Amino acid sequence: MGRTFAGLRKRGNTWHIEKQIQGYGRLYESCRTSERAEAERYYVYRLEQIRQETLYGRRPEKLFREAATKYVEENTHLSSLSDQAYMLEQLDPFIGDLPLEQVHDETLRPFIAHRISQGMKHKTVNISLGLVRRILTLSARKWRDERGQTWLETPPLLTMLPLTDTRQPYPLSIDEQQRLFRELPAHLARMALFKVNTGTRDQEVCRLRWDWEIKLPELETSVFLIPGRFVKNREDRVVVLNDVARSVVESCRGEHPKVVFSYQGKAVKKMMATAWRKARERAADKLAKETGEPAPFGFSHVRVHDLKHTFGRRLRAAGVPLETRKVLLGHTTGDITSHYSAPELAELINAANRVCRTESGKTPALTLLKHRASK
Repeated sequence: MGRTFAGLRKRGNTWHIEKQIQGYGRLYESCRTSERAEAERYYVYRLEQIRQETLYGRRPEKLFREAATKYVEENTHLSSLSDQAYMLEQLDPFIGDLPLEQVHDETLRPFIAHRISQGMKHKTVNISLGLVRRILTLSARKWRDERGQTWLETPPLLTMLPLTDTRQPYPLSIDEQQRLFRELPAHLARMALFKVNTGTRDQEVCRLRWDWEIKLPELETSVFLIPGRFVKNREDRVVVLNDVARSVVESCRGEHPKVVFSYQGKAVKKMMATAWRKARERAADKLAKETGEPAPFGFSHVRVHDLKHTFGRRLRAAGVPLETRKVLLGHTTGDITSHYSAPELAELINAANRVCRTESGKTPALTLLKHRASK
C-alpha cells in the first residue's frame, strides 16, 4: 500500500495541510502548489521539521518573506514605510523564498548586480541592504516563536557598497529652473515651484495636508506645521511660505479636500517619476541645441532633491544667516521649531522672500507657472 497523507487536502487549485500534531498543536498552512506529488514532498518535509523542533528544540525555519511581512505590519507608523515596502518588493524575487539563515552577502550579490545594472547608485543599494540588515537583526534579537526561540540565531554581517559614485548636489540657475519647469506637466511644475521656494523634501510636498495649515492673521499669511512622523529627522517642521510659495498654495486651494497637491483628483505619490525624467531630457536637449554644447551632466540628470539644494544655495547667496537657513530647510537645530512668535515668523518669511524677489519686485517663475497651468 502507498503512504497515506492524513490532513492533506486540496482547496480550489492549491493543496493545504490541515493536521493536529501531538506535542505541537494544529498545523494549518498552504503547500503553495497545485501538484499532489509536490504537496506530498512538502508534507513530509514539514512533518520532519516539526519532529526535529519538538524533540530537539530545533529553531523553526522562517523565510525572509515572512520576516519582511512582519516588519511591514509592525511599522505602519513610519513615514518612510511606502519606500521601504517598495524596496522589499524589489528584494523579494532574489531572497524572498530563502530561509533567514541563508540571507548573507553571497545570496544578496544577484540583487546588488541587478540594481546596479538598472543604474542605481551605491547609496541607493545600500539603503536596501540596510533594511535587510535591520530585519535580520530583529529576527535574531526581538521576534520569537511560540516556544520563545528567536527567528534567527545570529544575524550575519552584511557588507555595504563603497560610496564611490555619489553624485554631488546640482543647484539650478534661474535660467535652468525655467527651462526645466517649462517641460514639466502643470501639476509637477506647481509642486516643483513650491519646493524650490520652501526647501521641502519630496514626500513633505506630496503629503502636505490642508489640516496642517496654520493661519497667521496678524501677518496676513499662513504656515504649514508638518508632524514629526512625516519628517526625516522626526521633528515637527514649520514650512514658511514666501510670496511665490503662498501663491502656489492659493492656486491649489479647493482642488482636493485633504492634500494640497493632487493630480486628477488623487494625491501625487512621488515627484521623481517618468514625467520628471522625460522633462529633464527635453530641457537638456533644447539647451544643447541652443548652445551647440552638451548640457551639464547635473542638469540633464537633475533630481527632485536638487530643488532643496537650490533653495539652500539661494538663501546663502542672499546673505541669510546659517541658523535661519537651517530652520527654513527643516534641518535639526536642537530647538522646538514649532514654537515661534509672530515677529520670529515674520523674520523667517522675510528671509525666504529674499530668494524670489528680483530688482523689479516681480517673480518670473510664478508667471511661468500660471502659463503652464492654463494650458
